[in-house]
Amino acid sequence: MRRLFPAAVLLPALVLTACSSTPGTTGPAAGAGSSAVAAAGQDVVSGVRKVDAVAALLPEDVRRAGTLKLGGSVGSPPTAFYPDPATRKAAGLDVDFADAVARVLGITVQHETAAFETILPALGSGKYDVGTGNFGVTAARLRTIDFVTYIDDGQGFAVRKDDTSLPPVTDLFQLCGLTIGTGVGTTFETTLNAKKSVCTDAGKKPYEVKAYSDTGAVLTSLQQGKVDTVMSTINGLRYQASQPASGTRFLSEFHRLDVGFAFKKGSPLTPAFQAAVNELIKDGTYARILQKWGTADSAVTESKINPPEHP
Repeated sequence: MRRLFPAAVLLPALVLTACSSTPGTTGPAAGAGSSAVAAAGQDVVSGVRKVDAVAALLPEDVRRAGTLKLGGSVGSPPTAFYPDPATRKAAGLDVDFADAVARVLGITVQHETAAFETILPALGSGKYDVGTGNFGVTAARLRTIDFVTYIDDGQGFAVRKDDTSLPPVTDLFQLCGLTIGTGVGTTFETTLNAKKSVCTDAGKKPYEVKAYSDTGAVLTSLQQGKVDTVMSTINGLRYQASQPASGTRFLSEFHRLDVGFAFKKGSPLTPAFQAAVNELIKDGTYARILQKWGTADSAVTESKINPPEHP
């Protein structure tokens, strides 16, 4: 470790997507910031109308029932969080996109908050029809999950605002001898653990990975000097760093990933969801959602079903 920092100021919790979120642990009360609350109050979805040609792509039984079950993880802005933890009503990028797609399809989405690591397995069991959690599209996940993409996010690093010792990370070799904080069950944990040999192969001290199941614990560990850097989503880290009281600095992007709605393999829902996202791009709702949450850099020009993982 390079040095310990005082723990006088608790850092806000960060959404660890593609990545992990612990339901109910975060929200503005935990430091998400007034900007998140203000954004949550902006309505950019209610004007979306059903598009019959797109709705017709849904399976007949879904059109007849008029509802789908969605399992979504809730962490902190901009992906999904509780503006008012007392009401337990989630807001965020994922929530707006799910609701906007539902309106295009003329159905109701029943949101259920779930732990990040439980959502993908629950799709296979039929507990949920669709899942959200800023799930990055990876080659490993594509073996068992179908995706309909809606943004381009990915992996990045952040440090304390007053720490200038680590340059932008372009190779994990730069982390040799350091301690990295991240979330349990995330693509970040997988990437870090898979590449540890880059240090030992070069005769360097390996980096240490500390994975936390509680999203708040990741940044608290950074603030307290227990880790040197954190690896998480590009959007989440940038949003966090934009908050004046966060005490963090976005260090660098590392690896971009498409992010999508998740479905069990072979789901008949994917064509309808893809067409609905493309309709939102066409009518301008898509851009308004991204602008609302400050994520315009993650825009895609079209939704895709199961694109290959970014090289």
